[in-house]
Amino acid sequence: MRRLVLLRHGQSQWNLENRFTGWTDVALSEHGREEARKAGELMLKAGILPEVAFTSYLRRAISTLWIVLEAVDRQWIPVRNDWHLNERHYGALQGLNKADTAAKYGDSQVHEWRRGFDVLPPLLTPDDPRFPGHDPRYKTLTRDELPLAESLQDTIARVRCCWEEYIVPSLANASTVLVAAHGNSLRGLVMMIRHLTAQEIVDVEMPTGKPWVFTLDERLEVTENFYL
Repeated sequence: MRRLVLLRHGQSQWNLENRFTGWTDVALSEHGREEARKAGELMLKAGILPEVAFTSYLRRAISTLWIVLEAVDRQWIPVRNDWHLNERHYGALQGLNKADTAAKYGDSQVHEWRRGFDVLPPLLTPDDPRFPGHDPRYKTLTRDELPLAESLQDTIARVRCCWEEYIVPSLANASTVLVAAHGNSLRGLVMMIRHLTAQEIVDVEMPTGKPWVFTLDERLEVTENFYL
C-alpha cells in the first residue's frame, strides 16, 4: 500500500484579499498558518506520516509544508522544492482584485480565464516586473520555460515532469509521500492519478489546508481517497 497526500497551502494573504496570485510569492495569512497546523495535527492523529515531501518554489506552499512537518515531527525527511509544482501563472492578472477584474471585463470572461482548460489569461511582457525571468530563483530556466501566462493545460503539462521524474520513483520506495503545493498544480496531479478528462478536472475544487489522501496499488491506481 502506498499513500499520496495532496495538500493545498493554507490561505495566503492574497487569497484573503481576493487577488490573483499565480507565481507572485505571497506569505500565508494567520488563518493560513492555522490551517497548516490543523492539517499536520490531522495527519498525526490519523497516523499518516510522510517519508518524502515535495513542494514548490513559493513561500505559501513551503511554509505550509514546514508547519505540517513540525506538527508530525518529520522535519528530517527529504524534501524536494520543484518549480514545476508552482501555481498556474496568471500573467497580467497577477495582483489584480478578482471582483474588480470581473467588474471591468465581465464575469463570464473572468470565469473563462480562471476555469477554461486551455484558455490563456492576458500575457505579461518580458520587461514587466512580474515576469519570472527577473527572479533569481528561476535563473536556470530557459526562455521557453519562463511563462508570460499559463492555461490550466500548460500548468498540468509541467506538473507531469515532476510527477514522472520524481514523485513516481518516490512512491516506489516510500509508503507515504506528501505534496504541499497549489490549487492548479495539484489539479494536475489529481487529473493524472484519477484519469480525469479536461472537463472533469476544471470542476475539481482544492480547499486550502485540507489533506487529501490517496491510497494507491502497485500500479499507482487509486483504491481509496478521502479528506482528513
